[in-house]
Amino acid sequence: MTRALALPLLMAVALAGCNLRPLYAGGGKGAVAQSLSGIEVAPIPGQAGWLMRNALSDRLAASGPGEKRYRLEVELDDQLTGFGVRTDNAVTRERRTLRARYKLIDGTTVVVDATAGSDAGIDVVSSEYATIAAEQTALENLTNEVADQIVTRLALYARHTAQEP
Repeated sequence: MTRALALPLLMAVALAGCNLRPLYAGGGKGAVAQSLSGIEVAPIPGQAGWLMRNALSDRLAASGPGEKRYRLEVELDDQLTGFGVRTDNAVTRERRTLRARYKLIDGTTVVVDATAGSDAGIDVVSSEYATIAAEQTALENLTNEVADQIVTRLALYARHTAQEP
């Protein structure tokens, strides 16, 4: 019985010393949430850009309204590549790749310059409508994945700068 109690107690003591902290400590009033709410997303051209800007704005606005201190500029590279060719030269599989290069700008200074990206495989079927719908769905899903990556990176930057004196 004492062994059964000792192991969880030992693990709790070990975890207390590992310096883990919640990224969004303090909720909407925390330093990370306040910093994220201060980011304005610049317009991004194209359909993928419209989807990306909306996804980023939704995630950043979830932190609440804030004075816009930063500007986020994003350049997208959306590619659709066919592969898996049959003997009659018909494509049976496609890969949609979405890459984003983004810059977080404070005034005139670039404070974060990074990239994010993801890709998805698409089956090409006999129905052209189904293939187009699959390509569109893949773009929407990739946009959400890349937006999550960008916001996570920006939140890590916000936590790092909030710790500085």
